[in-house]
Amino acid sequence: MTRPVRIAPSILSADFSKLGAEIEAVDAAGADWIHVDVMDGHYVPNITIGPVVVKGLRPHTPKPFDVHLMISPIDVFLDAFAEAGADTLTVHPEAGPHIHRTVQRIKGLGKRAGVALNPGTPAKMLDYLIDDIDLVLVMSVNPGFGGQRFIDSQLRKIESVRKMIDRTGRAIDLEVDGGIDSETAPRAIAAGADALVAGTATFKGGPDHYAANIAALRGHG
Repeated sequence: MTRPVRIAPSILSADFSKLGAEIEAVDAAGADWIHVDVMDGHYVPNITIGPVVVKGLRPHTPKPFDVHLMISPIDVFLDAFAEAGADTLTVHPEAGPHIHRTVQRIKGLGKRAGVALNPGTPAKMLDYLIDDIDLVLVMSVNPGFGGQRFIDSQLRKIESVRKMIDRTGRAIDLEVDGGIDSETAPRAIAAGADALVAGTATFKGGPDHYAANIAALRGHG
């Protein structure tokens, strides 16, 4: 089955001095989603942005905001990011004591719920969650920084998650994040991914190159 591949540029690699303009540029260049990496310096060794920035960026595009919450504790911030304009809230099982309750809260806020799997987190973690979520994010690098090298062992996990999703018969997105470029993108897609997060590969070269960069990730370059 051929699945359309969605490209979600990670604004972690954008020019932070003009984030609104950067989002408008990747929107015009063909991005499907805008991927927002939220890091707290606690769950991951980096600090990025909070709900106020997400709210400020929301008017710059109608495209879905794919918000990846790398923060702990997690539950106390869900409402704020939902109100700021997130469309999907993706969380890590390790970031709070009760991942199922966290997913329930996201759904209760009227948002799409995603679960992210770190490189060391097994696909089996999804066994009792898969029927309640809208997206699985397989991390092909350890979270915290952009520009890292793709971890090949995660291809097997993508294949495993693809089988789990297909067994449900539900429309669950399978997103991959980390080290995605024109070489690793087709490998992730072949393993079963249908959404790709790409920071460095999208934003390299400046706005004049964004359309070509996104096309290359789709395999059209």
